[in-house]
Amino acid sequence: MIHFYYGPGPNPEKIALFLAETGMPFEAIPVDTYRGAQHDAAFRTINPNGKVPALVDTDGPQGSSATLFDSTAILLYLAEKTGHFLARAQDRPELLSWLMFIATGLGPFSGQAVHFQHAAPEGLDYATTRYRREAERHYQVLNSHLEGRSFIVGDRYTIVDMSAWGWLGRATRVMKDEDRPLERWPNLARFMQMMNARPAVDRAHAIMSRHTFKTVMDADARQAMYPTSFSTASKERVS
Repeated sequence: MIHFYYGPGPNPEKIALFLAETGMPFEAIPVDTYRGAQHDAAFRTINPNGKVPALVDTDGPQGSSATLFDSTAILLYLAEKTGHFLARAQDRPELLSWLMFIATGLGPFSGQAVHFQHAAPEGLDYATTRYRREAERHYQVLNSHLEGRSFIVGDRYTIVDMSAWGWLGRATRVMKDEDRPLERWPNLARFMQMMNARPAVDRAHAIMSRHTFKTVMDADARQAMYPTSFSTASKERVS
């Protein structure tokens, strides 16, 4: 059985989409990150990094239990376990390259752009500009790659498309103050229209909506989400 630990955000959504696409049985276990559940000792035994998503497969390789964290690792594991949504053998190098492009570039820079534009204290203009511009650069790289093609890798739908969908779905947050955040990147807009038309997307959203998570970013939520940035101890060290 797959035990899927999730909370709000683009990275858990990728896994929800894979589960929705395959119809494989799973148990969804909410981790309320605004309430600090990701720091509980029990969850830290599953993901020492204290983030969602995480996954425990009680029917892992050779009958053993498998524990995974990080959305990219989970997507690769599930794709290899099921044999679904992997590229053809000749396209595997491209799949790995673009998967890591999202894991180490598009995702982190988008996340930091969101943080510095929406959550960080004011006055950090250099960081805000740096991450926003890098997110835009990654958008352009992927937009250029998608010229004349439907999918990111080869001619078939893969876990790379799922991974990109998760983060591009946050474009309105990444591209703050833009009413049409993908207008400058028409291939990305077309890609997202294609992805959102998939029936599994609605099922993935339904998975993500099973639990009502805390959504208010109050002082407790800031402490839970950014403990090294907003803790009193951290401020004292900086001063």
